[in-house]
Amino acid sequence: MATPIVFLPGLLCNHTVFGPQTESLSPNYPTFVTELTHYDSVAALARQVLTEAPDRFTLIGLSMGGYVAFEVLRQAMSRVEKLVLFDTSARPDDDATRRRRRGLIALSRQGRFKGVTQRLLPQLVHPSRLGDPALTDTIIDMASDIGREAYLRQQTAILGRPDSRPLLPSIACPTLVVCGREDVLTPLERSKEIAEAVPDGTLEIIEQAGHLVTLERPDAVNRILLRWLEATDEVRKTG
Repeated sequence: MATPIVFLPGLLCNHTVFGPQTESLSPNYPTFVTELTHYDSVAALARQVLTEAPDRFTLIGLSMGGYVAFEVLRQAMSRVEKLVLFDTSARPDDDATRRRRRGLIALSRQGRFKGVTQRLLPQLVHPSRLGDPALTDTIIDMASDIGREAYLRQQTAILGRPDSRPLLPSIACPTLVVCGREDVLTPLERSKEIAEAVPDGTLEIIEQAGHLVTLERPDAVNRILLRWLEATDEVRKTG
Protein backbone atom coordinates (compact mmCIF):
# COMPACT_ATOMS: atom_id res chain seq x y z
CA MET A 1 0.00 0.00 0.00
CA ALA A 2 1.39 3.40 -1.00
CA THR A 3 2.03 5.92 1.74
CA PRO A 4 -0.81 8.49 1.91
CA ILE A 5 0.00 12.09 1.06
CA VAL A 6 -1.21 15.02 3.17
CA PHE A 7 -1.15 18.44 1.48
CA LEU A 8 -0.97 21.74 3.40
CA PRO A 9 -1.96 24.86 1.40
CA GLY A 10 -0.52 28.34 1.78
CA LEU A 11 -1.93 31.66 2.91
CA LEU A 12 -5.24 32.46 1.17
CA CYS A 13 -5.06 29.07 -0.56
CA ASN A 14 -7.29 26.02 -0.34
CA HIS A 15 -7.30 22.57 -1.95
CA THR A 16 -7.31 24.20 -5.39
CA VAL A 17 -3.63 25.14 -5.08
CA PHE A 18 -2.78 21.43 -5.16
CA GLY A 19 -5.46 20.44 -7.67
CA PRO A 20 -3.02 19.43 -10.44
CA GLN A 21 -0.98 17.38 -7.96
CA THR A 22 -3.86 15.51 -6.34
CA GLU A 23 -5.22 14.70 -9.80
CA SER A 24 -1.83 13.43 -10.96
CA LEU A 25 -0.92 11.45 -7.83
CA SER A 26 -4.28 10.08 -6.67
CA PRO A 27 -4.22 7.05 -9.00
CA ASN A 28 -1.12 5.83 -7.13
CA TYR A 29 -1.32 7.49 -3.70
CA PRO A 30 -4.17 8.24 -1.29
CA THR A 31 -4.29 12.06 -1.07
CA PHE A 32 -5.70 14.38 1.59
CA VAL A 33 -5.75 18.19 1.78
CA THR A 34 -5.97 19.86 5.20
CA GLU A 35 -7.49 23.33 5.00
CA LEU A 36 -5.45 25.60 7.29
CA THR A 37 -8.16 28.10 8.15
CA HIS A 38 -9.55 27.23 11.59
CA TYR A 39 -6.82 28.23 14.08
CA ASP A 40 -4.55 31.20 14.70
CA SER A 41 -1.35 29.36 15.69
CA VAL A 42 0.88 26.93 13.86
CA ALA A 43 0.83 24.67 16.92
CA ALA A 44 -2.96 24.34 16.79
CA LEU A 45 -2.92 23.89 13.01
CA ALA A 46 -0.32 21.13 13.35
CA ARG A 47 -2.48 19.37 15.93
CA GLN A 48 -5.37 19.56 13.46
CA VAL A 49 -3.21 17.99 10.76
CA LEU A 50 -2.13 15.17 13.05
CA THR A 51 -5.71 14.51 14.14
CA GLU A 52 -6.97 14.29 10.55
CA ALA A 53 -3.97 12.51 8.99
CA PRO A 54 -3.33 8.76 8.71
CA ASP A 55 -0.89 7.20 11.16
CA ARG A 56 2.05 7.64 8.76
CA PHE A 57 2.13 9.86 5.73
CA THR A 58 4.08 11.95 3.26
CA LEU A 59 3.69 15.64 4.12
CA ILE A 60 3.62 18.30 1.40
CA GLY A 61 3.40 21.98 2.34
CA LEU A 62 3.44 25.18 0.30
CA SER A 63 4.50 28.52 1.81
CA MET A 64 2.43 28.80 5.02
CA GLY A 65 1.82 25.07 4.67
CA GLY A 66 5.57 24.65 5.05
CA TYR A 67 5.51 26.58 8.33
CA VAL A 68 2.85 24.20 9.61
CA ALA A 69 4.78 21.21 8.26
CA PHE A 70 7.76 22.17 10.42
CA GLU A 71 5.48 22.28 13.46
CA VAL A 72 4.03 18.86 12.57
CA LEU A 73 7.59 17.54 12.63
CA ARG A 74 8.22 19.14 16.01
CA GLN A 75 5.11 17.47 17.41
CA ALA A 76 5.27 14.04 15.75
CA MET A 77 8.31 13.57 13.51
CA SER A 78 8.01 9.78 13.59
CA ARG A 79 4.69 9.92 11.70
CA VAL A 80 6.16 11.71 8.67
CA GLU A 81 7.77 9.32 6.19
CA LYS A 82 8.67 11.93 3.58
CA LEU A 83 8.57 15.70 3.40
CA VAL A 84 8.07 18.02 0.43
CA LEU A 85 8.30 21.80 0.81
CA PHE A 86 7.24 24.25 -1.89
CA ASP A 87 8.35 27.89 -1.84
CA THR A 88 8.70 28.27 1.91
CA SER A 89 11.19 29.37 4.53
CA ALA A 90 12.48 28.03 7.83
CA ARG A 91 13.10 31.57 9.08
CA PRO A 92 10.69 33.68 11.11
CA ASP A 93 9.66 37.08 9.78
CA ASP A 94 12.22 39.85 9.98
CA ASP A 95 11.20 43.11 11.65
CA ALA A 96 10.08 44.81 8.45
CA THR A 97 7.91 41.86 7.44
CA ARG A 98 6.39 41.67 10.90
CA ARG A 99 5.43 45.34 10.74
CA ARG A 100 3.93 44.86 7.29
CA ARG A 101 2.00 41.79 8.40
CA ARG A 102 0.64 43.56 11.47
CA GLY A 103 -0.47 46.42 9.22
CA LEU A 104 -2.37 44.01 6.98
CA ILE A 105 -4.02 42.43 10.01
CA ALA A 106 -5.08 45.87 11.28
CA LEU A 107 -6.52 46.88 7.91
CA SER A 108 -8.45 43.62 7.63
CA ARG A 109 -9.89 44.04 11.12
CA GLN A 110 -11.16 47.44 10.00
CA GLY A 111 -13.06 45.69 7.21
CA ARG A 112 -10.57 46.45 4.44
CA PHE A 113 -9.83 42.87 3.42
CA LYS A 114 -9.37 42.66 -0.34
CA GLY A 115 -8.08 39.11 -0.77
CA VAL A 116 -5.72 38.83 -3.72
CA THR A 117 -5.91 41.87 -5.97
CA GLN A 118 -4.35 42.53 -9.35
CA ARG A 119 -1.68 44.56 -7.54
CA LEU A 120 -0.71 41.56 -5.43
CA LEU A 121 -0.52 39.04 -8.27
CA PRO A 122 3.08 39.99 -9.33
CA GLN A 123 4.23 38.75 -5.91
CA LEU A 124 2.58 35.37 -6.49
CA VAL A 125 3.24 34.40 -10.09
CA HIS A 126 5.90 34.84 -12.74
CA PRO A 127 5.48 38.01 -14.86
CA SER A 128 4.86 35.90 -17.96
CA ARG A 129 1.67 34.48 -16.38
CA LEU A 130 0.03 37.72 -15.30
CA GLY A 131 -2.00 37.81 -18.50
CA ASP A 132 -3.34 34.28 -18.03
CA PRO A 133 -6.88 34.64 -16.62
CA ALA A 134 -7.26 30.88 -16.09
CA LEU A 135 -4.43 31.12 -13.56
CA THR A 136 -5.02 34.55 -12.07
CA ASP A 137 -8.79 34.08 -11.66
CA THR A 138 -8.13 30.80 -9.85
CA ILE A 139 -5.83 32.56 -7.38
CA ILE A 140 -8.25 35.44 -6.80
CA ASP A 141 -11.18 33.04 -6.32
CA MET A 142 -9.23 30.99 -3.78
CA ALA A 143 -8.55 34.06 -1.68
CA SER A 144 -12.18 35.08 -1.86
CA ASP A 145 -13.24 31.62 -0.69
CA ILE A 146 -10.90 31.82 2.31
CA GLY A 147 -12.37 35.16 3.39
CA ARG A 148 -11.46 37.77 5.96
CA GLU A 149 -11.84 35.88 9.23
CA ALA A 150 -9.76 32.90 8.12
CA TYR A 151 -7.18 35.27 6.63
CA LEU A 152 -6.82 36.98 10.02
CA ARG A 153 -6.28 33.64 11.71
CA GLN A 154 -3.73 32.61 9.09
CA GLN A 155 -1.76 35.85 9.33
CA THR A 156 -1.75 35.64 13.12
CA ALA A 157 -0.44 32.07 12.94
CA ILE A 158 2.29 33.06 10.50
CA LEU A 159 3.29 36.04 12.63
CA GLY A 160 3.70 33.84 15.71
CA ARG A 161 5.59 30.97 14.12
CA PRO A 162 8.94 29.94 15.61
CA ASP A 163 12.32 29.87 13.92
CA SER A 164 12.52 26.43 12.29
CA ARG A 165 16.19 26.57 11.34
CA PRO A 166 17.30 24.70 14.50
CA LEU A 167 14.92 21.88 13.53
CA LEU A 168 16.39 21.27 10.08
CA PRO A 169 19.42 19.08 10.99
CA SER A 170 17.15 16.73 12.96
CA ILE A 171 14.78 16.00 10.06
CA ALA A 172 15.51 12.34 9.33
CA CYS A 173 13.08 11.62 6.50
CA PRO A 174 13.80 12.16 2.79
CA THR A 175 13.02 15.80 2.01
CA LEU A 176 12.34 17.46 -1.33
CA VAL A 177 12.52 21.26 -1.48
CA VAL A 178 11.03 22.95 -4.57
CA CYS A 179 11.10 26.64 -5.46
CA GLY A 180 10.22 28.83 -8.39
CA ARG A 181 13.32 30.51 -9.75
CA GLU A 182 11.69 33.96 -9.57
CA ASP A 183 9.81 33.60 -6.28
CA VAL A 184 9.85 37.07 -4.70
CA LEU A 185 7.94 36.20 -1.51
CA THR A 186 10.19 33.34 -0.37
CA PRO A 187 13.30 33.70 -2.53
CA LEU A 188 15.29 30.74 -3.75
CA GLU A 189 17.96 31.32 -1.11
CA ARG A 190 15.44 30.27 1.56
CA SER A 191 14.84 26.95 -0.17
CA LYS A 192 18.57 26.39 -0.62
CA GLU A 193 19.05 27.01 3.10
CA ILE A 194 16.53 24.30 3.96
CA ALA A 195 17.81 21.73 1.46
CA GLU A 196 21.41 22.20 2.58
CA ALA A 197 20.58 21.88 6.30
CA VAL A 198 18.36 18.78 6.11
CA PRO A 199 20.55 15.63 6.06
CA ASP A 200 18.59 13.95 3.24
CA GLY A 201 17.52 17.11 1.44
CA THR A 202 17.12 17.57 -2.31
CA LEU A 203 16.53 20.89 -4.07
CA GLU A 204 14.61 21.30 -7.33
CA ILE A 205 14.18 24.65 -9.08
CA ILE A 206 11.22 25.37 -11.35
CA GLU A 207 12.16 27.74 -14.14
CA GLN A 208 9.88 30.57 -15.28
CA ALA A 209 7.89 30.36 -12.04
CA GLY A 210 7.18 32.50 -9.01
CA HIS A 211 5.62 31.64 -5.66
CA LEU A 212 2.65 29.42 -6.57
CA VAL A 213 4.56 26.86 -8.62
CA THR A 214 1.96 24.11 -8.17
CA LEU A 215 -0.49 26.15 -10.24
CA GLU A 216 1.98 28.01 -12.45
CA ARG A 217 3.98 25.01 -13.68
CA PRO A 218 1.90 21.96 -12.78
CA ASP A 219 3.41 19.63 -15.39
CA ALA A 220 6.97 20.33 -14.24
CA VAL A 221 5.98 20.03 -10.58
CA ASN A 222 4.12 16.77 -11.17
CA ARG A 223 7.07 15.23 -13.03
CA ILE A 224 9.47 16.15 -10.22
CA LEU A 225 7.09 14.94 -7.51
CA LEU A 226 6.31 11.62 -9.11
CA ARG A 227 9.95 10.90 -9.94
CA TRP A 228 11.07 11.72 -6.40
CA LEU A 229 8.27 9.77 -4.73
CA GLU A 230 8.96 6.71 -6.86
CA ALA A 231 12.72 6.93 -6.23
CA THR A 232 12.28 7.23 -2.47
CA ASP A 233 9.73 4.41 -2.49
CA GLU A 234 12.29 2.22 -4.25
CA VAL A 235 14.99 3.10 -1.72
CA ARG A 236 12.62 2.16 1.10
CA LYS A 237 11.83 -1.20 -0.51
CA THR A 238 15.46 -2.11 -1.14
CA GLY A 239 16.77 -0.62 2.10
